[in-house]
Amino acid sequence: MNIKIIGVGKLKEKYFKLGIAEYAKRLSKFCKFEIVEVADEKAPESLSQSEMDTVMAKEGERILDHIKDKEYVYALAILGKERTSEAFAKEIADLGTYGHSDITFVIGGSLGLTPAVLKRANAQISFGKFTLPHQLMRLVLSEQIYRAFMINSGSPYHK
Repeated sequence: MNIKIIGVGKLKEKYFKLGIAEYAKRLSKFCKFEIVEVADEKAPESLSQSEMDTVMAKEGERILDHIKDKEYVYALAILGKERTSEAFAKEIADLGTYGHSDITFVIGGSLGLTPAVLKRANAQISFGKFTLPHQLMRLVLSEQIYRAFMINSGSPYHK
């Protein structure tokens, strides 16, 4: 199985890098795990709606450039469907069983995801109504992917 996270912006904080590297190492026995960073669009603090749309569109194009047709795509979106860890694990297992061995997760920039990216997504997933920094979300998502594989393997890690 191939798992990819596409995130807008560069991960700068060493502690996030170390945490993600730990989960990437743990995941290596279950799947090929990859993180792709796409450049965020520089923008001033206050933007008009059309400027926000332009920023999101440029970031969206960069995201879509890294998604192949065969990939099953989850868009992380605050309005997406919340899942328990167990339900998420079952979904990942079912995807592998039914021929979706390439799974991609997309984390947008500070303005969110463009409608084109949301349309390309096969599913939207939410980790709740909290707003989290995108760097932290990469770490949380990496852990939840690892947790899903551990649940599916019957490991006591989840308890």
